[in-house]
Amino acid sequence: MKHKAENKNDYSQFKTKILFQLTGMVGIAALMIAILYILFWRGSGGEWIVSLFQRLFRVDYEAAVHLYQQSFRNNKEIIWLLAVAIMFFVLLRFFLSRFTRYFNEINRGIDGLLNDDETEISLPSEMSITEKKLNTAKQTLKKRALEAQIAEQRKNDLVMYLAHDIKTPLTSVIGYLSLLDEVPDMPPEQKAKYVHITLDKAYRLETMVNEFFEIARYNLQQMSLEKEMIDLYYMFVQLTDELLPTLSAKGNTTMLKIDENLTIYGDPAKLARVFNNILKNAIAYSYPNTEINIFAEKKENTLVITFQNEGQTILQEKLSAIFEKFYRLDDARTSNTGGAGLGLSIAKEIITLHGGTITARSENNTVTFIVTLPILNQESNNPH
Repeated sequence: MKHKAENKNDYSQFKTKILFQLTGMVGIAALMIAILYILFWRGSGGEWIVSLFQRLFRVDYEAAVHLYQQSFRNNKEIIWLLAVAIMFFVLLRFFLSRFTRYFNEINRGIDGLLNDDETEISLPSEMSITEKKLNTAKQTLKKRALEAQIAEQRKNDLVMYLAHDIKTPLTSVIGYLSLLDEVPDMPPEQKAKYVHITLDKAYRLETMVNEFFEIARYNLQQMSLEKEMIDLYYMFVQLTDELLPTLSAKGNTTMLKIDENLTIYGDPAKLARVFNNILKNAIAYSYPNTEINIFAEKKENTLVITFQNEGQTILQEKLSAIFEKFYRLDDARTSNTGGAGLGLSIAKEIITLHGGTITARSENNTVTFIVTLPILNQESNNPH
């Protein structure tokens, strides 16, 4: 009700001005008709018409008076009706021309939306609300265009970096395979070493190719959710088991502090992707031989899942951009930790589709990601 009341008051100044204009025109019409009535029926207007007839038709006074009586006095109802109609038509046309001026102003304001400059849109004072909304829309469009430009530039830079980085492992793979092909009687120890190096480089090459596909999928995908009841504890047990080789490589471990009976209604595949992306990020940027903690607890109608790892404190300006498309904390082209810069952006999109939020904070060599998801009525949402 409050919102409707605010909208009602938004155009009060505009409606007041239109009402004043309409009232003024009606008043002017009434005044002009009154003047005509006084002049031609109550004043000397009749004598002026008789005199006019005498000059036009070259007749005497009595004949002119008779002509006046026949043409005016005997048809006064029709004449006054025509006079009022003509007056109404003229004033209506004038009023409409005044009213349509506002549409011209709005069109001019819309044209201003397309201008790529800092000039604010200016409308008449009675259209201040429309002016404010158009200026807000202009700033929003400009901000979105800038964000799209930055994202596109980041994507182009990332593709260039990945293309450059692919050359290094590809050259190594070709080089070591050529050695193995040219020296068939190579000692087993040396052959095993070269095969191991080649395999590592091939894995790195596969990762980069997957990043290219990730970029293409992100640009083309239209996400939809297929929700069901999820055993949250079991999901995290599976995720941490799958990441065990990556964790072990850095000496990291995970600690689950989640109620074994905790469930959530959502898309299991997509939420697993969210948590997997966050965990991979935590592993990539955590100190070696440290623990990654995962907490989950219910707070009123919200489920709060927290990921915490020990790692270098992230600057606030970088932290605020961490969920943007194609943004990587590590901009080094040869970094093995930096992915396509899509993991956290996709995670945010998925969580938003679930009606939740995802945030990050970093201080004192600790990085924390917090995911909140709404807890719906499980009985009404459970398909069984």
